[in-house]
Amino acid sequence: MWMLPGQNQSWVSEFILLGFSSDPTSNRLLFIAFLLLYLSSVLGNGLIVILICLDMHLHTPMYFFLCILSLLDMGNVSTTVPQMLVHLLTQPQTISFAGCWLQMYMFGALGLTECIFFVVMAYDRYVAICYPLRYTVILSWDLCTWLAAGTWACGFFFSLIHTFFTMSLPYCGPNLVNHYFCEGPSVRSLACMDTHLIEMVDLVISVFMVAAPLSLILASYIRIAQAILKIKSMQARYKALSTCASHLTVVTFFYAPGTYIYMRPNSNYSPEQDKQISLFYNVFTALLNPVAYSLRNKDIKEAFLKVMGRGRVAW
Repeated sequence: MWMLPGQNQSWVSEFILLGFSSDPTSNRLLFIAFLLLYLSSVLGNGLIVILICLDMHLHTPMYFFLCILSLLDMGNVSTTVPQMLVHLLTQPQTISFAGCWLQMYMFGALGLTECIFFVVMAYDRYVAICYPLRYTVILSWDLCTWLAAGTWACGFFFSLIHTFFTMSLPYCGPNLVNHYFCEGPSVRSLACMDTHLIEMVDLVISVFMVAAPLSLILASYIRIAQAILKIKSMQARYKALSTCASHLTVVTFFYAPGTYIYMRPNSNYSPEQDKQISLFYNVFTALLNPVAYSLRNKDIKEAFLKVMGRGRVAW
């Protein structure tokens, strides 16, 4: 019988997150490394948000979507890494049942939202390259707002289903989660009952929220590639390709490990391997986004120099 969150949770009231190592020296080194990664991710994405808000030339659908992506990345990495940093330096590495519930929900909500949002960004590139003269007409601000709101609503709704079913399972011990945060498959492996039904629910959600969006992204880029091949100017081709390269890079780093983790049965669960793989779509993707979009983007670099110039004049 499933237990609803808030009831007895089948005797388990907290979980212990084992993290990456039990060696204090290794943990201190990991603390420094992950602290630098976290600060770089937050500062990099935060800078993109600030630049887009301050520079009127960046008030376009493309940069509106990039701003939301940066907010999603900051939220995603902040859901897991700060607690991991605390656990690297302190003992015991516990998290309450309610805290685990909330962390799993927020991480899933932001992650699923990002899954769908990559489709919106691919559609933006599709319209920009295939219908450049009608770009602002097709992607009106009303449509952009509805697309953004819809992705957030879907992400938070489907994450609620995933979290509810996972945390409704009976957990009677042990309570050692071999991970650095409460991720669904890691927690579910501790349940005191057969989880095949929950795995099927997760698979259905994954098909809708991972496989379907990825198929739409691929379809968009097939049409984009066909349109680029028709462009005669090599310079125009290069410009079109460069606007897509950053998005494709980030999508690959996000979808590949996420698909492996969530679209396979619990029988293939490998704790040590999963911890390392999850770093790609949790930590490294959040760091990659500002690097990929700023170093390859002339508008972002110009906005940064403009803001820095204002700062020097004011000073």
